[in-house]
Amino acid sequence: MRSRQYGPDLTPPWKKTAPVPEVPAEADLVVEEVGTGFCGAVIRCEKTAQGPVVTLEDRFGKHRVFPMEPRGFLLEGRVVTLVRPSAAGARGPARTASGSVAVPGARARVARAGRIYVEGRHDAELVERVWGDDLRIEGVVVEYLEGIDDLPAIVAEFGPAPDARLGVLVDHLVPGSKESRIAAQVTDASVLVVGHPYIDVWEAVKPSAVGIAAWPRVPRGQDWKTGVCRGLGWPENTGAAWQRILGSVRSYRDLEPALLGRVEELIDFVTAAPDH
Repeated sequence: MRSRQYGPDLTPPWKKTAPVPEVPAEADLVVEEVGTGFCGAVIRCEKTAQGPVVTLEDRFGKHRVFPMEPRGFLLEGRVVTLVRPSAAGARGPARTASGSVAVPGARARVARAGRIYVEGRHDAELVERVWGDDLRIEGVVVEYLEGIDDLPAIVAEFGPAPDARLGVLVDHLVPGSKESRIAAQVTDASVLVVGHPYIDVWEAVKPSAVGIAAWPRVPRGQDWKTGVCRGLGWPENTGAAWQRILGSVRSYRDLEPALLGRVEELIDFVTAAPDH
């Protein structure tokens, strides 16, 4: 039996599929999935029984998982095929919990005159957990106030100046709230008061990071943290509950964008060079 002899490929050029670049799916690479238009940064790549998949995170913190199919993504408007990065490429530059590039061997800077004030101990611990490395390199000290009822007097005592700026992070800073009325009393140009919409900084941690579907809705007049513990079926020990929540935070990806943006804004404000 004679074997068949195949000649050259006679497919017309206009019917051939042009090759596209293969791009390693390294962390923080921003791509768009062609089928859905979902745009986000690469969080991780995984090998599954159905083939390799990539997880993307959009600017609102939403995660989607997509198969790494040929010609499946757009990179800066060009069609590409994502491939799993090599072991060396996967490591990439070391990053801090806030997503900044880590500076190996960097020493803490001498503390600036400027400060960042937050309302409570839990706020301070969360900021330290995610931005601690950055704050030490920048020489920014974070202090907590145990509430902001006396904020105007606290600001006056601090004595802000162009070379000693003060940033303040306020919980539940929404229109019409008590917190918004207090914040409006601070008008010094060397002070920046910003806030997030959550009743407590606990809510600024994404429920998915804690392993819950959502934060419970606590009836008005009930202690919010105790109500959260009850709603989740946790022991009514708010200290232990906070340690459980804080322990679930690994990086900025575990926090809501409404908090991330405000803390970054404060750090930029406090570390900005004085105007001349």
